[in-house]
Amino acid sequence: MVTAIVALQIERDKINEVASKLSDMKGITEVYSVSGRYDLIAMVRTRDNDSLAEIVTNALLKMEGIKHSETMLAFRSYSKHDLDSMFAIGMV
Repeated sequence: MVTAIVALQIERDKINEVASKLSDMKGITEVYSVSGRYDLIAMVRTRDNDSLAEIVTNALLKMEGIKHSETMLAFRSYSKHDLDSMFAIGMV
């Protein structure tokens, strides 16, 4: 599984519309509105890099209202939730 974090700058009057469209897209598991230089963060989880490229280069960048994007690939997860479940295996 490939996980990517896509930071997006959106036209101010289209933030809600773009967030809604993103959340309906296959492969995008979460969309967050955030503070800072980006307006939205989209979490993308796909089976391979080709599927990720399809979402980022064909779908996202053609979506009206997106001004700029930055895509970061996740190498490893250090989520406390993931670690807790891993160590809880076999525990009652």
